[in-house]
Amino acid sequence: MPVSRSVGRPRASSRRDLEDAAAELFLEQGYGRTTIDDIARRAGVSRNTFFNYFASKGDLLWVDLDATVERLADALAAQAPGISPTAAVERALVSVAEQHPGSAVPIALTQAELMDTLAEFRLAGVARFERVSSMLRAELSRRGAPVDRSADVRAAAAAVTAACSAAVELWALAGPERDPLAAYVARAVAPVCDGFSRVLG
Repeated sequence: MPVSRSVGRPRASSRRDLEDAAAELFLEQGYGRTTIDDIARRAGVSRNTFFNYFASKGDLLWVDLDATVERLADALAAQAPGISPTAAVERALVSVAEQHPGSAVPIALTQAELMDTLAEFRLAGVARFERVSSMLRAELSRRGAPVDRSADVRAAAAAVTAACSAAVELWALAGPERDPLAAYVARAVAPVCDGFSRVLG
């Protein structure tokens, strides 16, 4: 039985080791043929240590984007109180995209063919999609979107979230000469927010 190297290891180091081990294994043998035990063994940590950082193998496909999603609530709250609901959402999303490191491109997309990860990346993204959409719905309502337009609020939040998802995928697949993520997000969400501004403000 391999000896775990996790005792005494700094938490940030263990997490990064797991991320690196997963990327190596996904490239070597594909996502579907890689187990959590394989990843933990390659990283030199225990299976329990894996679950200290990740709830599932699919979460490893989102390591380059989850930290950016985490910033959205603060970005929404930071928008000026006097602007319209749709403008606040648009500005917050672009602001969050501006903070995303240019080097943090999800290899689950850029190496999807080698890793066979695209379907799983999208599946693991469902929970993230709902989380972002829920935050946008709450923000639109909080900023005064008409209460009799609840269906429109839900539709707007889902449409803007879908636009962001498309922007991230286009950005990742654009290659090393890609523009900053914020440019893709701005182009994708602007027409959606503009359209819904006519009914939500």
